[in-house]
Parts: sequence; C-alpha cells; structure tokens
Amino acid sequence: MTIAKNVDEYIAKQREAVASNPECGNAHYNLAIGMLGRGEFKEAEAELNEAVSCSPTLAEAFVQLGGLCLRRGDLEGCMLYNKRAVQSRAGFAEGWGNIGFVQLQMGDADEAVRALKKAIAYNANFVQAYTTLGNAYLIQGLVHESIEANLKALEIEPDFAVAHNNLAISYMEQGDFVRAVEHGDRARALGFEVAPEILKELEAHR
Repeated sequence: MTIAKNVDEYIAKQREAVASNPECGNAHYNLAIGMLGRGEFKEAEAELNEAVSCSPTLAEAFVQLGGLCLRRGDLEGCMLYNKRAVQSRAGFAEGWGNIGFVQLQMGDADEAVRALKKAIAYNANFVQAYTTLGNAYLIQGLVHESIEANLKALEIEPDFAVAHNNLAISYMEQGDFVRAVEHGDRARALGFEVAPEILKELEAHR
C-alpha cells in the first residue's frame, strides 16, 4: 500500500476507495478523517453518517460525530453519539472518556466519575481520562483522589501540561504551596495557560 504524500492525495485515494466500494463503512470513515484534516467539517459529517449507515458498529465514526457536535457546542449531541459508540463496542475507552467529559461539562460529577473509571478500566494508559477524572474528584471535594489521578497521568506522560495544572490547583487546596508552585511553573513551561487567579495565588507563596 502506497502512503499518501499529503492530505489532498490521501483524500483522492479515499474517494477512489468509496467509489469502488460505496457500501464499505471504513472507506467512508477514512475519507471523513481526511476531510477533517482539511477542515471540511460539513463534508466530513456527511461521510461519517454514511460510514455508520453502512457499518452500524463502527464506534470510531460515532466518536468523530460526537466531536463535531462538541465543536459546535452541542453537548447533548456529543453525549448521544458517544453513547452509541459504547453501545456498539462496550469496551471502547475513548467513548467512555468522552461521556465522562461531557457529563462533567453538564455538571454531573458523579456520573462523570463512573464513566471515566470505565474508560480507564478499558485503557489503563488513557492519560486524558485520568486528568478529567482528577477534575471530577476536585469538584466532588476529593482532593487526595484528584492528586492521585493526575499523578497517574504523569506516570504515563510526564509532560502532560493539563495534569501539572490540575496538580497545582489540588496542592493549593491542600495548602502545599511548594508543590503547587512547582507544578504550576511546569504547566506554564509546557505551554499551558494557567488561570490568572491561580498565578496570582502562586506568586504570593513563592
């Protein structure tokens, strides 16, 4: 199989694949991914819908449709598509992680924790799920558990800026400003925009 030199060539190859086998869900999905890479969101959404029409258990396509919903601020649509993803493949960690993220955005930390624990159970190296779980724990007032979740994320990916930012906040909650400053500085060094009120609090304890 030849590798496409750029996104335009990739899309052209995928169009050929769809034309030769229009009932193949994977062909429509691959074309949609190319379109997403070129910022053609409306066209990609149409191809993703074709993909799940041809292959109703294509969990990855449901997740991508959920991502397009999230992009336009449709949390309920995002939730619906990710639920369809885990219905089609129960052990699909990314779907559970997205469900947890959306539930947290909707203000339901308890349900978010349940979904995120499932995501981690299916993929023990799911860094984003650990940091989102850490946020959910912090909202629940479980600071120790939040720290543990974010430290686990850093075990997997030491330079994951979101985890460093979360730890800065959690250690501040505990009154451990030495560690809070350390992680806040690391988050900034990695390019994360730490909230101004957090920076102000950290500066006061240097």
